Amino acid sequence: MLKYKVISKSKGETQALAAKIVRLLKPSSVVLLTGDLGAGKTTFVGGALKELGYQDHVVSPTFNILKCYFEVQPNVFHIDAYRLEDQNIDIGLEEFLEGEGISFVEWPNFIEKILPRKTITIKITRISDNEREFELSSDSEMYREVFDSLEGK
Repeated sequence: MLKYKVISKSKGETQALAAKIVRLLKPSSVVLLTGDLGAGKTTFVGGALKELGYQDHVVSPTFNILKCYFEVQPNVFHIDAYRLEDQNIDIGLEEFLEGEGISFVEWPNFIEKILPRKTITIKITRISDNEREFELSSDSEMYREVFDSLEGK
């Protein structure tokens, strides 16, 4: 099991962490983002997209469930599964989760049945108004480079 913890003291540090991580992700990566409402999941995705060249404001696709960013390379798929709790999840999300882009999934526990095996989980815990703890973990060697880079190896 690969594991890493880091504290972010600001929105800027959160976005910088996301930027560092997204540079190391390969197409078909699936990033599971967990944490309470307001923990910083969408801020994290925004930092990753900014690093890939996306200039607009990023909002969580809570009501749309999926937002595709085809204007960046690799393509990014931002899924917010919050509204899928206790729902039929047969809506075609597998196509994106198994595709060639990078998928960021908020509230992944609501779509566990369709998640691929090779994922990286980022648990975000709110410490204070500005501070967040990021706990990364993965069972897949596919993400070894991410963990090695964060650990300075």
